[in-house]
Order: sequence, then C-alpha cells, then structure tokens
Amino acid sequence: MWDEIWINVNLATMVPGGERYGAIKDGAIAVEHGDIAWVGTAAELPGEPGKLAWSVADGDGRWVTPGLVDCHTHIVHGGSRGAEFELRLEGASYEEIARAGGGILSTVKATRAATEQELFDTAKQRVRRLLAEGVTVMEVKSGYGLDLDTEVKMLRVARRLALELPVTVRTTFLGAHALPPEYTDRADDYIDLVCGEVLPAVAEEGLADAVDAFCEGIGFTPEQTARVFETARGLGLPVKLHADQLSDLDGAALAASFDALSADHLEYTSDAGIAAMASAGTVAVLLPGAFYFLREKTLPPVDGFRRHGVPIALATDNNPGSSPAVSLLLMLNMACTLFRMTPEEALAGITRNGAAALGLSKKYGTLEVGKTGDFVFWDVESPADLSYRIGDNPCKEVVRHGKTVWSD
Repeated sequence: MWDEIWINVNLATMVPGGERYGAIKDGAIAVEHGDIAWVGTAAELPGEPGKLAWSVADGDGRWVTPGLVDCHTHIVHGGSRGAEFELRLEGASYEEIARAGGGILSTVKATRAATEQELFDTAKQRVRRLLAEGVTVMEVKSGYGLDLDTEVKMLRVARRLALELPVTVRTTFLGAHALPPEYTDRADDYIDLVCGEVLPAVAEEGLADAVDAFCEGIGFTPEQTARVFETARGLGLPVKLHADQLSDLDGAALAASFDALSADHLEYTSDAGIAAMASAGTVAVLLPGAFYFLREKTLPPVDGFRRHGVPIALATDNNPGSSPAVSLLLMLNMACTLFRMTPEEALAGITRNGAAALGLSKKYGTLEVGKTGDFVFWDVESPADLSYRIGDNPCKEVVRHGKTVWSD
C-alpha cells in the first residue's frame, strides 16, 4: 500500500523528450515514504485507488508540477539598499555606486552588525514568500560577511532555515564576493585569507555544499577566482560562478574548466564560453530579475545555449542590491518577455534545470518514480499560465516529501 495517491490531476512531469511539459492528462501520482512511488494516467493504475493507498486525494483537475527550485539566492542578508535604487534612477551606474563604497559593501556592514537571530528572522519571511509560490528547494549563498565570523554566521542561518521551514536548502560559500574595506587595494591578500583560513574553516564545520565567486572587474580576476576554486577542489567541494555579468572575462570557460555545477548571469558570455560549458555539463543560470532591476541592455546568449545544448536554469537572485525579488513566478514572465524564452523552457528552468544547477537531479526537478515527493498544485488552465500571468499566484497546495506543507 502506498501512503497516499492523488487522482484527477494533470501532471506537468517536466520529463524531457515526450509531450510538451512532459504532460500527462487525467493522471495520478502516488507517494510512499516521502518519495514518488507511481506516476501515470489514471487508466494505467494497477487497481482501484482505495485499494492501492492508505489515503486517496482528489486533485480537482488541477495541474501539478514538480516542486520549484530557486537555484541562486542571497536571501540571508542585513539592511536595505533602497537609497541606491534612487541613485541608479538618477543616473549612477552599478559600478559607480560600488566604487564609491556602496553596493555590496553597504550590505556587508549591515550584515556584520546583525545578530544571527535577526538574519534568520528576516530571511525566514522571504523564504515563506517563496514557499507560498511552490518553492521547495533553494540555494542560499554567503558573501555579505567577508570575514570568518560573519560568513559562518550566514551559513549557519541558511542551515537553520532548512531545519525550521519546509524547504530543502543547499548552501554556497561566496567569500570571494567583494573586497572588504579592511583589504582595500590588497585583493591578493584577501584571497590568501579566503583560501588559507575562511574556506577551510567553513568546510571543516560542514557549512557549505558548494563554493562560488564573483569574477568581474569590480570583483575578482580570473586568476584569483581560480585560486579559490583550486582550494574548493582540494576540499572536495563543487563550484559555481558569477560569470560574465558586466563584461566578458571568460568566466564561463573558467567555470567549465573546473566542471562547475553552474555559471550564472552570463550576459556577456562568448560562444567559446558556451561551448566549454556544454562540454563540461555546466548549467547556465539566468537571472532576469537582476537584468531588469539594473536596466541592462546586453541580453544573455539564449540562442547560443540552445544551439550548444546547455541547460538553462532561472532563479530570483534574491539580494538587496540588484534583485530584491521574492517571486520565482515573476522570473518566469521576465524570462519569456525579456529573454524570449518559451514558457516550457522557463518552467524547466525552475524545475529540471534548476535542480541540475544544484547537483540535485537525481532526486528533484521532475515527477518520476524514485524522486522526492515534492510537487505543487496549480489553479491554471495550462502550465503556460505560470509564465503568462503577472503578479498572480495560482498556487493552491505545496507537497514536500509527500506531505502538504502549504495550502491556500
């Protein structure tokens, strides 16, 4: 006997290679011990639902997708940067604000000053907003501490979010996010600190599932980034990279050379960088919220990713400076309207490909037997409505590990 079976549902399994969205009309899905035990059409069930499971639920004909994956967030942070929003509207560029001591460093100051409880309380509210839109898996980066104590504090908060809220969290150490004020004009010395002290301490405490860096003119050079990645590799941690957001420093190719799980942003990535990603199996994570918020003009090379077969994921990039977004559904619409992705590509970006960007494809991202029982019920006529609607949340129920954790 299965633990529970849902009947009278339409399933967007997101399994590639078949019907659009991997759709199964008039379907059923069953869960046992937290994992998907059966999925298919109602006509294919091997018996009466009441004789197959301890509990039978009627899905009221709703569409069901895998639990959504937000694979790039900075959701643990202190302070606000609303004033910088005004400055940008008055003509200041992102780089100008950063070089004047604003930008990431202003968030570093606020995050260092915040207590662990304060960081948890504010992050919890943001995560709840995402959960109410069907997010069951997310990544949380550090990177607003830039010292050992605060980086550890942030990562502990991220781990606590997974313990106290019904969401799976993958943590990423982003110590090489910006140069802290105490290391002004001493970037190599700061990378020495990251590689020699902070990252090893984070790894020893088991606080990071991956390592990231900001490889950019206002961040760190490819050579400095490679040092961080070499250290991560020595500690057995996979890597990700903020790459080619503001310029082409061959960040995508650098990430691919370390078999990165993902390269993220990618507005300026060259065709050679895309080819390298394809060879390495590195996922392209596009962040339409940041593109929109910063009023960027250079589009990421979506056609190139398609041509080379690079999987495209999407994420909120929730952060206080360039994407204060707490709606993954809004990112679907932005990806379609700004990047000309199809609704099916966009939905794959926050399910199947989002899971791949976190190294979680074996258990998340599609509705298949053996995968974790995370799925979402939607009050929509078709899966395309999730990209089509703006500012609407048609989520009716969120199931995680086979149990309902949120309902409208």
